[in-house]
Amino acid sequence: MTMTSDDTSNHFTRKITYRIPLLGRIARETVEGDEDTPFYAIAMVVGLWGSAVLIWGYAGLIIPALILVAVMFLTLIRITLG
Repeated sequence: MTMTSDDTSNHFTRKITYRIPLLGRIARETVEGDEDTPFYAIAMVVGLWGSAVLIWGYAGLIIPALILVAVMFLTLIRITLG
């Protein structure tokens, strides 16, 4: 069974994610936009993280890394549950 574009646009989590003011537009452009858009999103995140390090120093480096540990942990749990 293959998924069509109609099936993927009706996901409940996508509808919620797309309604978040700034992050929803970024997520929509990453999923439905040009093929270069994910690279721009990655460059934006790296640039924001670098700016945080310049502004707040060591805390700007460590706190996002700790948040990413929690996100990866939840991702692994979700993959494990199916």
